[in-house]
Amino acid sequence: MLILGGSCKQLYSPLEAEEEVTRKPVARVNDIYLYADDIEGLTLNSMTSQDSLQIVQKYIDSWVRKQLTISRASKEIDFDEANIERKVLDYRYALMVHEFEKYYVNQRLDKKISEAEIREYYDDKFENFVLRQNIIRCLYAVVPAEAPQIDNFRKLVRGYPKTDLEEIQSYCYRFAAQSSLETDLWINFDEVIAGTPFANVQDKVTFLKNNSYVESSDETNYYFIRLLDYKISNQISPLEYIHDDIESILINKKKVDLRKQLEEDLLENAKENNEFEIY
Repeated sequence: MLILGGSCKQLYSPLEAEEEVTRKPVARVNDIYLYADDIEGLTLNSMTSQDSLQIVQKYIDSWVRKQLTISRASKEIDFDEANIERKVLDYRYALMVHEFEKYYVNQRLDKKISEAEIREYYDDKFENFVLRQNIIRCLYAVVPAEAPQIDNFRKLVRGYPKTDLEEIQSYCYRFAAQSSLETDLWINFDEVIAGTPFANVQDKVTFLKNNSYVESSDETNYYFIRLLDYKISNQISPLEYIHDDIESILINKKKVDLRKQLEEDLLENAKENNEFEIY
């Protein structure tokens, strides 16, 4: 958000004789002017001249549109100016409070969340983590039809975990167009099969229950999926799948607690120093 210095009257005042000499207007709506120095700081030195020009033009266009709306509104509505000024002040104070709270939290926030804390939260709130989609752990690979030793690769994937994962990974690094080879990783089943012949499967639950290995092909690729585990939508999500989400939840909880702590500390200090009274 851009916050320009000076009051509204200073920023959008009619062009006066002295200002004509000292300030360069870049846009006008009726007798309200936008000056070049009002839009300083919109762009960064790292931006290209073209990017900077686009940002400035977009801002000027937005300013013109808003001023036209304000002008029309002023003609058609009898505004309560005092009420508007109160709202402007409220918004200003809200911005100041928000910026200070953000500064206070950033100075004190410890983002380290232990695995024990994550596990404890999961065990306590697990009913809140119902899956909205089918998820799987798998080996997945899309291999071009012209890749060498397809039969051997097929045996490796189909035979896992009795076969060597490093050998599967080595082959995929050299020849696969796409692959997912992290056996502990839970992923969305729909995302895995998107763009493959398996995307046409109608009963996905039955498909997952009845298959541990599937393979298909088209004119350009072979598609291999070795299913290691699955969870159906409406089941409780495994912790591994929502680990990062819980970590974010706990960090946000710390932020909320710090904001509450700030309010309490300010109130207690003010009481001790007799800085306020309520009549």
